[in-house]
Amino acid sequence: MIKKEIEQLLNIAGKKIGVEDADFKVSFSSLPEVCDFQCNGCFALAKRVGKNPVALAEELVANIEKTEDYEFFVMKAFINIKLTDKKLSKLGVAYLKDERGGLVKHNKSQFIILDYGGANVAKALHVGHLRPAIIGESLKRLYKLMGDKVISDVHLGDWGLQMGLTELQLYEDGKLDGYFGKGKNKTLTLDDLNEAYPKASARKGQEEDFRLKAEDWTLKIQRKESPYYEIYQVIRELSVKEIAANYSKLGAQFDLWYGESTADDYCGEAIEILDKRRLLKSSEGAKVVEVASESDNAPMPPCLIQKSNGASLYATTDIATILMRNKMYKNVDRIEYVTDGRQQLHFKQVFRVCKMSGISPEGQQLVHIVNGTMNGKDGKPFKTRSGDTIKLEDIISMLSTKAGEKLKANGVEGGEDMALKIGVGAMKFGDLINNVSKDYIFDLDKFLAFEGKTGPYIQYTVVRINSILNKIDIPAGNINITTEEERNIMRAIIKLNSAYEVCYQEKSLNGLCSAVYDLASAFSGFYNNYNVVNEKDAQKKAGWVALLHLVKKKLMQALNVLAIEVPDKM
Repeated sequence: MIKKEIEQLLNIAGKKIGVEDADFKVSFSSLPEVCDFQCNGCFALAKRVGKNPVALAEELVANIEKTEDYEFFVMKAFINIKLTDKKLSKLGVAYLKDERGGLVKHNKSQFIILDYGGANVAKALHVGHLRPAIIGESLKRLYKLMGDKVISDVHLGDWGLQMGLTELQLYEDGKLDGYFGKGKNKTLTLDDLNEAYPKASARKGQEEDFRLKAEDWTLKIQRKESPYYEIYQVIRELSVKEIAANYSKLGAQFDLWYGESTADDYCGEAIEILDKRRLLKSSEGAKVVEVASESDNAPMPPCLIQKSNGASLYATTDIATILMRNKMYKNVDRIEYVTDGRQQLHFKQVFRVCKMSGISPEGQQLVHIVNGTMNGKDGKPFKTRSGDTIKLEDIISMLSTKAGEKLKANGVEGGEDMALKIGVGAMKFGDLINNVSKDYIFDLDKFLAFEGKTGPYIQYTVVRINSILNKIDIPAGNINITTEEERNIMRAIIKLNSAYEVCYQEKSLNGLCSAVYDLASAFSGFYNNYNVVNEKDAQKKAGWVALLHLVKKKLMQALNVLAIEVPDKM
């Protein structure tokens, strides 16, 4: 809104000097110590109208309507704009009153289905599930804040070969005897599943007979044959409870707990649509769709739809899922998926099939948001010392333990809940401050630092503000900006509000993390120079109380998008 106000003033001035079709744009200044915004449109415009750029800029500034809100001045044909203290004060008052703190929603809401999580049933959540959950949850909250309708779906991997592998291993270990008339015991535990799948997965690559038998077992599950399907349902229920508990610790909440199995009822219909569109081809007994395009840099292989034995595949269920979603919900604008880069080819194939067949209607966007890898300090994917994949619950435990040690070293007595909030908050901020597509180094000590661009630093800023406000018994007054420290706070808030739209367009939260850090840092500069609690001037003190409420409001708004909770003390 500030940019639009400035641009309107510049465009009106342009008309005064005879430039009717000028469309001036402003941006945040590259020299914030000089001004708040800048406009460099005079360079291109001067060439078009045959004037000197500096002279044109000075003529424009001379014809700008007088205002108490902005100061305009020229430097090397750049028009520089500073917000006056009166304008900053008015913005502070307005932002504090506004429920959204001055953040403007989109004019048109989008309907988005956001698919993230992607946990596999019968397998323990591991480090690879961390980034999709963190990124997806924050994007969901960002989209909602900007006015979109969002439905989140965990989309479990619960219908593939891992189910047949797990059941077959459990059967051979004697854990399923009760289901096959060899006894009465039908009790399965999470420990049984956690032991069975790794063993079966290792055997798959070494014993062809075992793999082929597991494939046949998987087909029986998909055909819902007894007792294979009943066993599957028990395994799924056990796994989902554990998966939900771990996702909850990360603050990831899903509207839908669907999976590949949910879409199974739509697989037949999806295949019929492909057949009617004459897209299905036979290939060695299997059914495929040719998705290669002349624009491809390298030939894209066919999308495998159905195995020769009639079994569904990963692509089949994802195509059927898009069909299901468009049948369940009307006018879905975007379906977005958050996964790592290994699935890029898969989604390109699936999206092309859905567009070629009309399963995804014209105008609907299908988007794959690729997240980078979380690596260890050696630059390789984060693993245990023995080279095993680290379980998600072990990472969460590690974060909580380390945060508890940090609190104790700082003389703060806190329980498990406080340590969990700080540890998980540190992890999330350490993840999200990186561009979503980039790899990053998992550095626990760096993430948990109480200074610098870290989650605990932002959390501690809110805790500090709460501590100040709890010591003051006077109501908030009017925000009145007069000092450089106060100006820095307001400038940081303006940039923070702007960061949301940038993050929305880029589908990455790193800009928001940087902006919320800048606000916390600006507040720290204020805190170090002014003692709000002991201020004698009642009017000034009431104004500072209002400013503190505004800073807290904006920090909490950003932390909520990042799904980071704030403890009571630190």
